[in-house]
Amino acid sequence: MVEAKALVKRFGDFEAVRGIDLHVRRGEAFGFLGPNGAGKSSTMRMIACVSPRSDGELSVLGLDPDREGPRVRARLGFVPQQDNLDTELTVRQNLQVYGRYFGLSRAHVREKAHELMEFAQLTERADDEVEPLSGGMKRRLTIARSLVNDPELLLLDEPTTGLDPQARHLLWDRLFRLKSAGVTLIVTTHYMDEAEQLCDRLVVMDDGRVVAEGSPSELITRYSTREVLELRFAPGEQEGAVASVSDLGERVEVLPDRVLLYTPTGEAALERVHDRGVRPLSSLVRRSTLEDVFLRLTGRSLVD
Repeated sequence: MVEAKALVKRFGDFEAVRGIDLHVRRGEAFGFLGPNGAGKSSTMRMIACVSPRSDGELSVLGLDPDREGPRVRARLGFVPQQDNLDTELTVRQNLQVYGRYFGLSRAHVREKAHELMEFAQLTERADDEVEPLSGGMKRRLTIARSLVNDPELLLLDEPTTGLDPQARHLLWDRLFRLKSAGVTLIVTTHYMDEAEQLCDRLVVMDDGRVVAEGSPSELITRYSTREVLELRFAPGEQEGAVASVSDLGERVEVLPDRVLLYTPTGEAALERVHDRGVRPLSSLVRRSTLEDVFLRLTGRSLVD
């Protein structure tokens, strides 16, 4: 569905995307993870044919976006980071007007609008204006609108940012249904649990480059351990404990209030911590997550 080789995007002298390779298969959910400024949105905009590439090769749906952008856009849907709905129109009108942009008949868009309102659970708000809708309803409407042309490929740029847990889970359910129906999804997200829930494969981007690629479970196996032991100490005491426990994990990370031991078996490591007379304020054994992978690859420092 998408093939990129040495793909580059420049803005003047700044190189936002630095020669990345991508391969997105039909029917999968593919994710982009990365801190702010990593190049995720710039890559999505090139795939969406709304920003030309600066260098490299890019094929979307087997077509060249630079030469055949309108043909590509007619076959894909795009959900931007910020909702850009027509707030003075009703829910129904937003869907019908958008469908007309694709040259669909009035009869077809009326039928399609009804179908999409049911899909997004907005039927009861069909004739309400958009402005007073909740954030979750607006997000569902934005996604429904992106489906009005029955896209083969759906691009979602941080689809659930700012939503409460109930709204997020409802959107996950809608997206899972789309994938089950054969729609290929490309998602950028800051939520690691979202990436684990939705994505068959993903890439981690940092500073405009792809630094890792694989399924969520493959990335956890490759870059982390099965479990993590978190030991919390009073302020200033964790440094003194590190020397006593540093050999108990494959990797040790010291944070201001705790020590993380990356280990295959957290409970066994905790027993050895106690055997050595180390007494943390509290301890937690948990499984490794994509967040552990993300922070290892991109660092814990804030990126503006």
